[in-house]
Order: sequence, then structure tokens, then C-alpha cells
Amino acid sequence: MSKLTHLDEEGRARMVDVGAKDDTERIAIARGRITMAPETLRLIRAGQMKKGDVLAVANVAGIMAAKQTHTLIPMCHPLLLTHVSLTFTLSDETSDPAFIDIEATVKTRGKTGVEMEALTAVSVAALTIYDMAKAVDRAMRIGEIRLVRKSGGKSGDIILE
Repeated sequence: MSKLTHLDEEGRARMVDVGAKDDTERIAIARGRITMAPETLRLIRAGQMKKGDVLAVANVAGIMAAKQTHTLIPMCHPLLLTHVSLTFTLSDETSDPAFIDIEATVKTRGKTGVEMEALTAVSVAALTIYDMAKAVDRAMRIGEIRLVRKSGGKSGDIILE
């Protein structure tokens, strides 16, 4: 079994020292899904939610979340992100349940990867959709949040999907 990098010799949590690593272009892509009633998706698509444009707000929330990941996840390094983008793919309104797929792409040039930032962006975007639509659909479900691709660094390209 490999040594756990986030534990010191006494088993205490620590932040990994990445100072000796080379700066490389690093990219991570994460995806997730929020399912809902078809009527909820129809209201989101039509821009008829009382709280406003759900996807526009979720987009901004996801970007902000990626930039703040180090304040949420204790052992994450603060990173200078060079790019964060989110896409939302809406299912057909006849799907039951209906859903919105969320994808986040995060980039940096640095010593450590941006997987956690991409995962955080997807998670917070999904939570924002839930928050903005919960008045009409408390049964929405958030799930399938996962890393699908990363590149850069010593491990190179990893494609999981």
C-alpha cells in the first residue's frame, strides 16, 4: 500500500508540500446530475422560477465555488485558476424524471491539480439549482458527481469516462 500523503509520520493530517513540483498546465473536468419533476424542468427552461434565472445563478455559483475550494476542503491548496466554465445540459421535458447534467472544466498552471475545484463547482451549481427550485420540487436529487478527466502533472492524462 502506498504512503498516505496527507498524513505525517505520527498519523496527523497535514497539507502536502508541493513546492518541489514543476508548474504544468492542469485541467480537470467533473460532471454531476440533478433530477427533478418534468414540470420543474419546464419552469427552469422557461425562466419562470420566482428566484430568477436558475442556470445563470448556478453558473456564477459554480465559478465562485471553484475559486473558494481551498476554504471549504481543509487540505486543498489555494490555486490561481486560469479558467472555470460550466455547462448545463437539460433533458427532454418528457423524461421522467427530468434532469440537468452539469459539467465543470477548471484550468490552472501550477504545482497541483484542480480536481477538487471542478468537483466543488459541480456540487455547488447543483445545490444552487436545488435552492432556487425547491419551492416547487423538494424531491429533486443531486448525484453522480464524479471526476471524468484530468491532465497535467506527474500522472499525466487520466480519462475516467
